[in-house]
Amino acid sequence: MAMDVYSIVNDKIIGLLETGTVPWHKPWNAAANIPRNFVTKRPYRGVNTFLLGCSSFSSPYWLTFKQALDKGGSVRKGEKSSLVIFWKFLDSNNSDDTSPETSIGGKIPMLRYFNVFNFEQCDGLIAPVEEETYNDFDPITEAEAIIAGMPLCPEIKYGGNRACYSPMLDYIKMPNRHTFDTIEEFYSTTFHELTHSTGHGGRVGRKSVQEPSFFGSHEYSKEELIAEMGAAFLCGHAGIVNTTLDNSAAYINGWLSKLKHDKTLLVSAAAQAQRAADYILNVKFDTEAEA
Repeated sequence: MAMDVYSIVNDKIIGLLETGTVPWHKPWNAAANIPRNFVTKRPYRGVNTFLLGCSSFSSPYWLTFKQALDKGGSVRKGEKSSLVIFWKFLDSNNSDDTSPETSIGGKIPMLRYFNVFNFEQCDGLIAPVEEETYNDFDPITEAEAIIAGMPLCPEIKYGGNRACYSPMLDYIKMPNRHTFDTIEEFYSTTFHELTHSTGHGGRVGRKSVQEPSFFGSHEYSKEELIAEMGAAFLCGHAGIVNTTLDNSAAYINGWLSKLKHDKTLLVSAAAQAQRAADYILNVKFDTEAEA
């Protein structure tokens, strides 16, 4: 049974890594982002931090189906659970399994897994009040000018615990500036979402934005690659490339490894990322030179 759980966890982590480097990293409100149990308020530890931290949910709170019922709430029908593991060492004298392969210093590791749901998958629960991280924020003039100068710039709404672009509603959602670990991370994330927004039909237009795609699909992966390359280009124009380039290169490498069989990907994505960056910078681009 223990080995089955190890396999489940390993497969989950490997799958996440194949979609990009450290997909659970959110460079804002670091302390508040740590996954924790809704009932006990204790943070999850070990591999659970990664298993839950990579989710797309804004809330850091998780609970079992029973815990939701006990708190007077419920898990919405059709919601999918996430995996957490629990392990401790048992005295081998009290266990039927005493093989040297499983015994460590006379102790037997006991490993179990549980299914949990995020607070946002439940109804009837009251969200705990969290104290927001507050870091000093000194705006970078060049980066601010890029954002302010973008033609038909979508509305940027601040607050919450998620960074994303909504193609349907055409707005960007960003955590508050002062919650980011560094100023550069804020601008890099903003440029990433602005690049996504250029895929809207009223701007440059891209199939990967205008048509629905699911996480991990070819179109989704290509769009993420375009957005991160666009962010890297814009960071260069803002003079913060040295701080963010390593992160961008690692992230891009993750997508490239997933799409390594598509030989046209890098050239095509780079061309579209450059076109997106040119649009945001309000400079003319040569459509005939695109790949």
